[in-house]
Amino acid sequence: MTDKNRRDQLKALFGTVDTAPQPEPTPLHTAPMDNTPPSEQPKQRTASGAIKAMGLSLGGISRELEDARKIRESLEGAERVIEIDPQLIEYSFVEDRLSHNFGLDETFRELVESIKLNGQQVPILVRPHPERRGYYQTAYGHRRLRAAAELKLPVQAIVRELSDAQLVVAQGKENAERRDLSFIERAFFARNLIDRGFSRSVVQDALALHKAEMTRYLQVVDAIPKPILQAIGPAPKIGRPRWVKLADLLKKPEGRTAAQEIVQQDHFKLQGSDGRFEAVLERLLELNKPAAAAASADPAAARHIRDDNGDFIAQLLNSKKERSISFADTVPEGFVEYVAGELNGLLQRYRSERKV
Repeated sequence: MTDKNRRDQLKALFGTVDTAPQPEPTPLHTAPMDNTPPSEQPKQRTASGAIKAMGLSLGGISRELEDARKIRESLEGAERVIEIDPQLIEYSFVEDRLSHNFGLDETFRELVESIKLNGQQVPILVRPHPERRGYYQTAYGHRRLRAAAELKLPVQAIVRELSDAQLVVAQGKENAERRDLSFIERAFFARNLIDRGFSRSVVQDALALHKAEMTRYLQVVDAIPKPILQAIGPAPKIGRPRWVKLADLLKKPEGRTAAQEIVQQDHFKLQGSDGRFEAVLERLLELNKPAAAAASADPAAARHIRDDNGDFIAQLLNSKKERSISFADTVPEGFVEYVAGELNGLLQRYRSERKV
């Protein structure tokens, strides 16, 4: 490294250093040879050694500065966990749970106690709020956010720039990896995404579903009225086959009416989510028993009753094991009550006529 280069490097590093230009070295002349021993001359190697040492020192400083620059850039590009006031964070714009707003999260108290005793072990993922400056929106970690807010603690979070599609995919994949959503919550999440205008391909990616699976999820959730779904809750132990059975039973108007009645009862609300599902399913199965028995009975013992237009209105089952009448779905609801009110009079008339 030449002296000029070293001076330039000093200026670049320290800015305020202004080294005076050095005179050009005087050419060395060869002394004439004689028998007189040459007198000792000052050695120039000292200055050369000092400059060399300075050059090595400057080279070390340059390398350290470059390493520091690389570390700084690495830190700036890395995702760091920061603390955020829960009041500055909104939930995702797409609901993925059936327990957030209805007091049905039966393990939430355990999470609160865990964070209270051990702190928050896993950060949540948020993005800068697209509409409110200084606020954030959650991609995943909604329960941890709620727990931190209840404990009045800052929440540990990773902030990442996310589009709407990236947010819901991250939300779905986190839930899938943690096995955190029940069957019906996944179906509920899929329907909410579709209703928000996301394409089926994005929804399938978010929930890691094949096309056929996606169709089955939507068929089930679309057959169950939302108030009944929310009243039952996530039902974590109930799988797809039983939800399909419930969805089939709720297709009939009388099934939906019976379900709406039972979810309003006080004892229903005291049960766990799985128990609430069982209560609704059991009630609808009981309601459906006469029709099921008639379908499996001897055809000779079952008789269809039709009106003057020839339309089917009821089925009479008259066998040794069972005597019953089941009405068609097309019969007005009030007619069933009307018939029930007339049964006693009809029975008395029958007995009276038989005596004659």
